Amino acid sequence: MSYQDYIDKNKVKKILIIKCRHLGDTLLTTPVFYNLKKELKNVTIDAFVYKDSLEILKNNPYIDNILTYDRNIKKLSIFKKLKKEFEIIKKIRNEGYDLIINLTEGDRGAIYSLFSKARYKVGIDPKNSGFYKKRSIYTHLVKVPKGPRHSIEKNLDAIRRIGFFPKLEDRKPIFVISERAKKKSLQILENYKLEDNKYILIHPTSRWRFKCYNKFDKLIEALLKKNEKVVVVSGKDPYEIKMVDNIIKNKDVINLAGKVSIEELCYLIDKSKVFYSIDSMSFHLANTIDAKVIALFGPSSEINWGPYLNKNATVITKNLPCRPCNLDGCGGSKKSDCLDQIEIEDILH
Repeated sequence: MSYQDYIDKNKVKKILIIKCRHLGDTLLTTPVFYNLKKELKNVTIDAFVYKDSLEILKNNPYIDNILTYDRNIKKLSIFKKLKKEFEIIKKIRNEGYDLIINLTEGDRGAIYSLFSKARYKVGIDPKNSGFYKKRSIYTHLVKVPKGPRHSIEKNLDAIRRIGFFPKLEDRKPIFVISERAKKKSLQILENYKLEDNKYILIHPTSRWRFKCYNKFDKLIEALLKKNEKVVVVSGKDPYEIKMVDNIIKNKDVINLAGKVSIEELCYLIDKSKVFYSIDSMSFHLANTIDAKVIALFGPSSEINWGPYLNKNATVITKNLPCRPCNLDGCGGSKKSDCLDQIEIEDILH
């Protein structure tokens, strides 16, 4: 086995890291930026992410520039779509990156890498998936373990492959709240008479319905009986807001569903007594600040997606022989029995 194919760090002045996935996935890439910047202090490190992930990275001090991909491009006609894609390829090529790290398994990042002119191209080993000779695009292929491995570690494997080996304490995800967002968050607390560590925050929704728990209404009732002040939040998707409306119907809670930004959400989590969530971006957000969070996991693996370096986090699951199955609900039904079987007593024990 050769140990001579790590990159020459002296030849790297500009890096692009690609992660075209959802909000939580993007947040879990942040230790990669931190560790590269820590070792290569004078190097420019850019990110390429979906446009709606911009809020996750925009305040990160370890990222110099953020390039975004608007997924509405996919809705354009074939000619307009190709024109937009070629514009992106041209921009990446003209930036003159020395190193591209593609943390996404799909073909888009591989194509951008192919036309980038980068000396070093790092990507997840596609094996037999993707387009013809996709493996040959990369100078360094990242092997994927067969067993479970936390997503943060999988992301960091990409830089281990080229000679960067992060210390354990340097592997925590990073999210930064701007001073402006802190002021707005303080105003929210004042408006609703919320005091630090004296309210319970609940984020019961997700765009992925198979991750949603069907007894949050019962959990809220149990908390109200304990005279707890309950605040409920969600994303801005109309479906999530409607879901919250159904959960809190006729209940004396503060409804902030769809009304707070990601930065404000992080601040509210930080000031809460305890935060209840499911496997979602908000759960990963809580782990960046070591919040006291209780998360309900169903089909997804807590080993792959659970808390990372947060001793205040608790994951509740149902011990069934079929989980984690990583399916979108039982048999692809979008409804997960392993979640539905979790009882309120399991959460409040």
